[in-house]
Amino acid sequence: MTTGTTSHAARPVKPPPRIRIENVWPAVDCGRRPVKRTDGDTLEVWADIYRDGHEELVAVARHRAPGAATDVEVPMRRHVSGRWRAAVPLAGLGTHTVTIEAWVDRVASWRVELSRKAEAGQEDLASELAEGAELVAGRLRGVTGDDRAAIRAALAVLRSDAPQPERVAAGLDPDLADALARWPDRAEATRADPPLLVDVDRERARFGTWYELFPRSWGGFAGVEAQLPRLAELGVDVLYFPPIHPIGTTHRKGRNNSPTAKPGEPGSPWAIGSPEGGHTAVHPDLGTLDDLRRLVRAAAGHGIEIALDIALQCSPDHPWLTEHPEWFSRRPDGTLKYAENPPKRYQDIYNLSFDTEAWWSLWQALRDLFLFWVEQGVLVFRVDNPHTKPLPFWEWVIAEVRAAAPEAIFLAEAFTHPPMMQALAKAGFSQSYTYFTWRNTRAELTEYMQELAGSPVREFFRPNFFANTPDILHAYLQRGGLPAFAARMVLAATLSPSYGIYSGFEHGEGTPLREGSEEYLDSEKYEVKERALDGPLLPLFARLNAIRRENAALRRIDDIAFLETANEHLIAYAKGAATGRGTIITCVNLDPSAPQEGVVDVPDELGLPDRFTVTDLLTGVAYPWGRGRNYLRLDPAGVPAHVLRVEA
Repeated sequence: MTTGTTSHAARPVKPPPRIRIENVWPAVDCGRRPVKRTDGDTLEVWADIYRDGHEELVAVARHRAPGAATDVEVPMRRHVSGRWRAAVPLAGLGTHTVTIEAWVDRVASWRVELSRKAEAGQEDLASELAEGAELVAGRLRGVTGDDRAAIRAALAVLRSDAPQPERVAAGLDPDLADALARWPDRAEATRADPPLLVDVDRERARFGTWYELFPRSWGGFAGVEAQLPRLAELGVDVLYFPPIHPIGTTHRKGRNNSPTAKPGEPGSPWAIGSPEGGHTAVHPDLGTLDDLRRLVRAAAGHGIEIALDIALQCSPDHPWLTEHPEWFSRRPDGTLKYAENPPKRYQDIYNLSFDTEAWWSLWQALRDLFLFWVEQGVLVFRVDNPHTKPLPFWEWVIAEVRAAAPEAIFLAEAFTHPPMMQALAKAGFSQSYTYFTWRNTRAELTEYMQELAGSPVREFFRPNFFANTPDILHAYLQRGGLPAFAARMVLAATLSPSYGIYSGFEHGEGTPLREGSEEYLDSEKYEVKERALDGPLLPLFARLNAIRRENAALRRIDDIAFLETANEHLIAYAKGAATGRGTIITCVNLDPSAPQEGVVDVPDELGLPDRFTVTDLLTGVAYPWGRGRNYLRLDPAGVPAHVLRVEA
């Protein structure tokens, strides 16, 4: 029978820490991945910090900005719940670290004990005062200036023969506490591990209006440059171009995705590469590289950035096919497999092989093409199908590019399952396309926004609500006519800080290739159109963009509350109420075929007055509203929405 056990474990050098730091937030993957913020933000960080016993704890958030040699400490405060919080200001692009550190404040612990005993009327506090004098004396080491004088003065009284009340008052003097706080001894100092990582981008990574156009339909770079003043008036922040490179002729696609092009048909811009060059060349019909650089500079003068599409694929005529055959994989019969996304087939495109043994040279070449465009002044990239390339590659290449250009922004065009979309965001993509185009009912929109804005996903995944793309013409737009386009534009602009439209949206282009298809009839992907900024929805587009710039509530994804409407064809939501950014209430008629009426129920939780005035920022009309039920009627024959500012 065993009566005891013997441990052979090595004796610890020092006792295990007694302070616990848990539930540090915000954190992604237990701190292994960075949360995302923008320059000038304040990071609200909190943690559960505790220790056995009754000792007083002190906690700080140690913040180190990129390139800084030392930490800046931000005090943490304990709230009623016991959770500690701090507000850490963020300045500078790149990866910041925030480490939570806590320690025991022995003098503060003594002061609390002394105060309680004095308040309880305990007559003999000699031992407590002697103990305090020893603790205070131990804190003098290294203290200088006025703080040293204040501590010495209090210590002299504690050690004196003065009446006990005077000595107690000296020990509890707030000036003593302030002086000691500036020279902490950090007994039992404990740090959370790992530190929080914070990826700080510029604001454009979070907020902006995108407009997509094919330069070849606007007269090339020179034609686009002529449109810049009008685009600026419309409130466009990012002007996005599909690939601008030479287009292959082998298996070139014709009109409406015909597998055989007729003479003179331009082909798809995503079939990149010809004898004239590949991913670092410009299609001669658009202009020259100098023309592009001039356009980038001119756009910047209007407050607009040029975004380029980076599609890591090649036409059969791309120079890489002959210069680097090792970057492509072949079937057993020696043929190359063209790209497919059933039922779509892309006979004019070959994929790069990321399984090649020459993967490192491929990675370096792809990094260099990003850096090439950075050298031309381009800092915004829309990446085609990133979910079909390795995540470790994206982690590496985005880090490499941002090390050279911290202002660089990457938009992921990844319509795939949510875990992969989120993984791309964690890998470094600044923002992502979403499933917004397929969320059209009130229930669908509410559920999707709660996923994006009401869950931890919001800490790292930034949505871009493109209302349409050259590949996506939803049935809602096909059948709803211009009112459907107007409703979707209002939703995109007010739900997401970043949103975009593809040219033609403002005209209400909604004819599909065939019934049940999301492809456009006479798609611009395969032919040149004559475009102009004269669509009937442009005034609404411009007004929405002005509203977004003027109202901070619409510049972020968080702080959204959906309001009951008692009519499933009406959706209403408030933004900004909880964060003090000014409250905006948006109401949209989701039925493009008929007027809808109902009520918007403003709950007490929004913290608004019993009665208040709202101004429709689309029309300028003011209405009396209040808590509870508010009547509205929205007619798709006009503007099928209200964007209401709650007046102070």
